[in-house]
Amino acid sequence: MSVKLGPNRYGKAETRLVRVVRDGPVHHIKDINVSTFLSGDMEAVHLTGDNAAVLPTDTQKNTAYAFARKHGVGQIEEFALLLARHFVESQPSIHHARVEIEEYGWNRGGPHSFVREGGEVRTCVVHHDRDGRTTVVSGLKDLVVLNSTGSEFHGYIVDPYTTLRPTTDRILATAVAAQWRHTGETASYAKSYDEVRRCLLEAFADTHSLSLQQTLYAMGERALTTCPEICEVRLTMPNRHHFLVDLSPFGLDNDNEVFYAADRPYGLIEGSVLRDDAPDAGFSWE
Repeated sequence: MSVKLGPNRYGKAETRLVRVVRDGPVHHIKDINVSTFLSGDMEAVHLTGDNAAVLPTDTQKNTAYAFARKHGVGQIEEFALLLARHFVESQPSIHHARVEIEEYGWNRGGPHSFVREGGEVRTCVVHHDRDGRTTVVSGLKDLVVLNSTGSEFHGYIVDPYTTLRPTTDRILATAVAAQWRHTGETASYAKSYDEVRRCLLEAFADTHSLSLQQTLYAMGERALTTCPEICEVRLTMPNRHHFLVDLSPFGLDNDNEVFYAADRPYGLIEGSVLRDDAPDAGFSWE
């Protein structure tokens, strides 16, 4: 029997970076979490411990900090592209770079005072290799939404273990995690992000839902038909169940007013929606 080295990568995960721009008395902040992963000619380090081809993960961390100072941090996709291209183009042994960034929003409370947003986290994943191939996937997570009506669930399989009752009026709630693939480099990632986010929220609100799967598809379809710069949307949507509380032991009725919000177990709905002419994804989703 013989063995060989399979696919591998290494990097520095979750480099927390906050940059403050002082524009006189008014300050601006960018709060991000950067993860970098590199692959290439790494056989020797795995097989013999020869580190000659290895760019240390500590160096990757320091590069993120130094680039934030030298180049600033604008749109996270642009900063990720800058880092990915640097690692591949500056090191012959590095053939492929993957950079993932999360951005945490802050609301202004004064010229130099900020309040952390309690909403979603903006995300991106960028790949770049030595052949010049580049992919950009933008996204968000922890976007918590709820419809207090306009949702049904019935007509499903019933077997001996089924206890769930069908309903024509229920609360539909979820925490949306969405990622969307760009067909190329986008002129304004900020504008694109705002537009895709708006489409997701509007489709969630507008769709009379017979299932969370139907709502997921409607959200992806709305984004794709509105935003020509993207070609695929992937969504993960846990069903945050709200169960009607039985108040009859207390002599009270409950006409869809009082619910128990269950945190687990929960249904987990995942799916992708893409254009018919979407280019090959390549390594976008790796």
